[in-house]
Amino acid sequence: MNDHSSNSTNSTNKPVNSVLNTKLCQMLGCEYPIIQTAMGYVALPELVAGTCNAGGFGFLAAVTIPPEDVEAAILKTASLTDKRFGVNFHMFTPGADIIAETIIKHKDKVAAVSYGRGPNPEMIARFKEHGIAMIPTVGKTQHAIKAVKLGADAIVVQGGEGGGHTGSAPTSIIAPQTVDAVDVPVIAAGGFKDGRGLVAALAYGAEGIAMGTRFLMTTDSPVAALSKERYLAVNDTDDIAVSYALDGMPLRLIRNEILEKLENKGQLSALLFAIKNGWECRKITGMSILDLMKSALVFRKDGLSATQTIMSANAPVLYTKTWVDGKPDEGALPSGQIAAAIDKLESCDDVIRDIMSEANERLAALHG
Repeated sequence: MNDHSSNSTNSTNKPVNSVLNTKLCQMLGCEYPIIQTAMGYVALPELVAGTCNAGGFGFLAAVTIPPEDVEAAILKTASLTDKRFGVNFHMFTPGADIIAETIIKHKDKVAAVSYGRGPNPEMIARFKEHGIAMIPTVGKTQHAIKAVKLGADAIVVQGGEGGGHTGSAPTSIIAPQTVDAVDVPVIAAGGFKDGRGLVAALAYGAEGIAMGTRFLMTTDSPVAALSKERYLAVNDTDDIAVSYALDGMPLRLIRNEILEKLENKGQLSALLFAIKNGWECRKITGMSILDLMKSALVFRKDGLSATQTIMSANAPVLYTKTWVDGKPDEGALPSGQIAAAIDKLESCDDVIRDIMSEANERLAALHG
């Protein structure tokens, strides 16, 4: 890591402490070590471009885009920014080969690929042959070690404060633990929104931060207005809890009416609800029943029970109701605990500028 005392300037000609120009910036070609994570139905071209134009690095969520439409999404993102960006998708789902070849075709625009469960070693090797960085997201240090063995160039490690599927270890423990365990850049996620958090992550030994909830709660986010208001209304972390009721796995969400109903359902009732949503999921994603069964097999191989595999169909349906349809009382509200500390919507440009300004101030104060 660079010496805190030296400074450089950014595109706005403002001094930037050189410690903030990390290996992550050099790997991805971005100005600042800030990643916008790939949230399905949220990380669309406008949000990704907004992040990249502000100096960060955004991931396009191809996981919720039909494979045949991914190229159009990549081209639209490229039309909104002259910066390279990332793409996130599941390597095990039907159509993954189509997405992979599309990404390689546009490697002049796509600098990195992010992924989670079900990594494909052959696909990872092919991306690396074309100079595309592999940046998986993990929730445990042992998973990070395995990911590096498969070819990961950097690791996003999310602490329990983060939204969506999460573990129990806080970022303050899992981030430095992972830094010590792997020899690639580590990006800390879970509980970040400002410059103080960025400096803390660097102190852990990370090379940057990744944020989902903070970017979801921006004016560049495509999330429906009523749902954004529901996120803004939360001011107590106790209202953002981990529940197993949605898909049988630990999932951090804002408590609402649908979550309470799910938690009060019996096992049979919960399964019937999931089966109904599985049929709805097929219509939303365009996947055939055979495609859904193939994806379910991967979840089973990943250690999920039959019940959890069936319940996994709940997520896309209930996320769509919230983020796309604007019905926050009828859908799920995945969120990191940090939502309770965010009280206004700002543009990606304002968010990143404020983070970098505060980070510089904190570093100057520490150095002084």
